[in-house]
Amino acid sequence: MPELPEVETVVRTLEFLIGGLKITDIDIHYMPIVSGDIDAFRQSLINKRFTGFSRRGKYALYTVEDVILMVHLRMEGRFYVRDERNPTDKHTHAVFHLDNGRFLHYHDVRKFGRLEIVRPDQISRRLSTLGIEPFDPQMSGYTLKKLASSRQIGLKTFLLDQRFVCGIGNIYADEICFCARLHPESPVSKISLKRFNEVADCIKMVMSQAIADGGTTIRSYTSSLGVSGRFQLRLNVHMRKGEPCHVCGDPIIKTRVSGRGTYVCLRCQKRIKD
Repeated sequence: MPELPEVETVVRTLEFLIGGLKITDIDIHYMPIVSGDIDAFRQSLINKRFTGFSRRGKYALYTVEDVILMVHLRMEGRFYVRDERNPTDKHTHAVFHLDNGRFLHYHDVRKFGRLEIVRPDQISRRLSTLGIEPFDPQMSGYTLKKLASSRQIGLKTFLLDQRFVCGIGNIYADEICFCARLHPESPVSKISLKRFNEVADCIKMVMSQAIADGGTTIRSYTSSLGVSGRFQLRLNVHMRKGEPCHVCGDPIIKTRVSGRGTYVCLRCQKRIKD
């Protein structure tokens, strides 16, 4: 699934490729991909220009003059900028005609992604359940400690919960836990303020590096906009089962935490006991 760095990469790349362009027409080939009325969706966007590009958590927010096109890529949603109008395969579900003669295709194998029109004054309410952004000035050990103090959950489960910190998914949760030298099942209620300061620093560092590298290309998610996800070359634990730890040389193990495949170095990552 595209996580925050991948969504940020897509948003920044589309800003470069289509910023300022006008939508002249829209073809919808799979109606459920649009949340709400199809005709209203088209009328809200046609003959308007892309004027802003941003992100909140894993949501891409494209300002089209007076409305926002909110996109959640879910498992395998992606965009292509093409010279041809016609979809190249059955998984292209929406085509935006642009006034430079090119076309923005939305492609989604599993059809889980959604495109939705939201008014600017509705965004805060629509995304009100999302937690703090990794790069928010309030991101600190104190903030994390306060959020976690009464939670009877492990660190990785805490990091994956979008109500606490938004945008972190499975890959980066593993890497943040390794960076902080904490076992992913360490109970957050027992983590000290000092260690949470380290977790906050690791969140910023891991996510910043991932964005700089264009995200991580693993399995089915690849950048469709000419940006290769190079962060996979920096992974310390994720997808490295049986390989030696870069720090201590012990083999990385794979386990499951909250139903998710989880990679850990048992020597470097100590579990804080209940």
